[in-house]
Amino acid sequence: MPKFSANLGFLWTEIPLPDAIRAAKSAGFDAVECHWPYDFDVVDVKAALAETGFAMIGINTRLGVNGPADFGVTAMPGREAEARGYIDEAVAYAAAIGCRNIHAVAGKTGGTREAEAVYRENLAYACEKAAPHGISILVEPINQRDAPGFHVSIIERALETIDAVGAENLKLMFDCYHAQIMQGDLITRLKSVLPHVGHIQFAAVPDRGEPDEGEVNYPWLFAAIDEIGWTGYLGAEYRPRGTTEEGLGWLRGYAG
Repeated sequence: MPKFSANLGFLWTEIPLPDAIRAAKSAGFDAVECHWPYDFDVVDVKAALAETGFAMIGINTRLGVNGPADFGVTAMPGREAEARGYIDEAVAYAAAIGCRNIHAVAGKTGGTREAEAVYRENLAYACEKAAPHGISILVEPINQRDAPGFHVSIIERALETIDAVGAENLKLMFDCYHAQIMQGDLITRLKSVLPHVGHIQFAAVPDRGEPDEGEVNYPWLFAAIDEIGWTGYLGAEYRPRGTTEEGLGWLRGYAG
């Protein structure tokens, strides 16, 4: 049976993060994850996690001083100090709340060789900082339609980076939404890279809404992911078409 993590970067965004954690518990999720928790006190987030018995599966490093225009700085030449400041912040926050993964967001670099060299150096730094806390660093390919110029958008390219860095706690974020847009063949591709995967996320394609319509048959895919041996969580990183509660019919089917 799949285990689902609510991504609170998109779900219950109208309420504070600690309350969103509680809402996810009430809705029937099994865990939570988010994008940028840094505006919320560690004590309050940790208390909500303890109250619900939830794990925080993942958080992201900040996008950069230019926000979405940067879309991360981990691979940005000339901005190493900024990138490492965000890494330090993320590791400290994740360690304080018991978070398992950090996505070190690469940025819109155009995928240059110079940027890749910077990316590998900063990922090595992040892995070294995270390892004593049992935290994994994630490389996430993001599609070029939503984020033109993003540094890595192909799974094989991400694996090259992971292999080059060579850290045991550097893993692949397999986002079904991004992978379907860029490459498709989801279950075969996922099966081939499963030993490298640190987390899996999903959303409908093409609208990034709930996983109950669109070109990916998610009930079939979730069952297939179980069959290939994935025992981790599946992150619901979708944008609700209405309110979060109105779109939870897909989850109730599993809870029932």
